[in-house]
Amino acid sequence: MKALIPAAGHGTRFAPYTKLVPKELLPIGTRPALARIVDEAADAGADEVVIVTSPEKPLLKRWFEIEPAKVKVTWIDQLEQHGLGHAVLQAAPCFADETEPVLVLLGDALVSGGNASAAMAAISRAHGGASVIGCEEVSLDRVSRYGIMKPAEAEKDGAFRLADIVEKPKPEAAPSTLAVAGRYLLDPAIFRYLADQTAGVGGEIQLTDAIRRMLAEKSVYGYRYPGRRHDIGNPQGYLRALEAFAD
Repeated sequence: MKALIPAAGHGTRFAPYTKLVPKELLPIGTRPALARIVDEAADAGADEVVIVTSPEKPLLKRWFEIEPAKVKVTWIDQLEQHGLGHAVLQAAPCFADETEPVLVLLGDALVSGGNASAAMAAISRAHGGASVIGCEEVSLDRVSRYGIMKPAEAEKDGAFRLADIVEKPKPEAAPSTLAVAGRYLLDPAIFRYLADQTAGVGGEIQLTDAIRRMLAEKSVYGYRYPGRRHDIGNPQGYLRALEAFAD
């Protein structure tokens, strides 16, 4: 299994700090967020981590020169930003073997209380290698910020097969309040769908839209992974992450 971490974003919610230091290098205890996310991938069984970054963020590579990762780290530059789906697509050449699952961990999402990626890999194995997307419950007034899932069956041990998934729906159109929560374990076919995916919400290439198309051919499961997601891209989420990861 290989892992992919999109980390090319500008970190506008933490500006002007992020004009100097990437948000992925915000210290969580004695180590930056990105290093902890790479560790999560490695501990879940990934033997390589592909980080999609920007030429404007050389400090990310510098960190791993100072503190080498547990696994091989490969760097891909994203020269333009057109959404999460576009960022994931940049790494397609690193995933030429279509038998390997693709573990995607968002570079600004830390999970405390357990290894979410390892738990998702176990759920995938239990369902014949199907794709698994981590999720959490959100309030109805926040569904327009996330990809929102429509379950096809009752939840069992935190997992359920998806009937549909929609990017940033309006509250009145949301199929549920189950939101994508920063972790994906995807069939490598996702790159085929992303390659011709048209722009969606916000004029961007949305990973959710490609997953929705893949649902027509392949099973995808939602999973409430153990632990709690912390969005370190905003000050409030960062403060909560500091408390959760106090060393």
